[in-house]
Amino acid sequence: MKKIYWASLIALIIILPIIWYLLSPLFIIIELNEISPMDSLVSTARNIMEGNFIPGAHEVSGKAVVIENENKKILRFENFETINGPDLFIYLSSDLDNKEFIDLGKIKATKGNVNYQLPENVDLEKYNKVLVWCRAFRILFSYAELK
Repeated sequence: MKKIYWASLIALIIILPIIWYLLSPLFIIIELNEISPMDSLVSTARNIMEGNFIPGAHEVSGKAVVIENENKKILRFENFETINGPDLFIYLSSDLDNKEFIDLGKIKATKGNVNYQLPENVDLEKYNKVLVWCRAFRILFSYAELK
């Protein structure tokens, strides 16, 4: 009987953190509202591309906008909202299968208005899809096609 107790206790100690890792993001909302480069009075910023987010594996709302200001490009999520998930990253991609992409880093927020600095000389004609990608499960959460 003691062996079953200890085996169950060890299994529980191992399984609970895994369950927390997988399920806790569903309940955690990360909200961020960064200032738009368009809000500066002396700014020469302008929108050059945009696209609405479309659901992949999960519901999403908002749009992705590329803003150019003084030869720098910023990808901005406006009125963005999605569920959280483990290991979410933002990619610029040439396709929805995530075969050829530029990694913009971990998702900053699951709700709000967020800016991502784009690399210099990025080819937005080629990398015209913004992916919210779950690395852990290789799942496309959502995407926006920039036009």
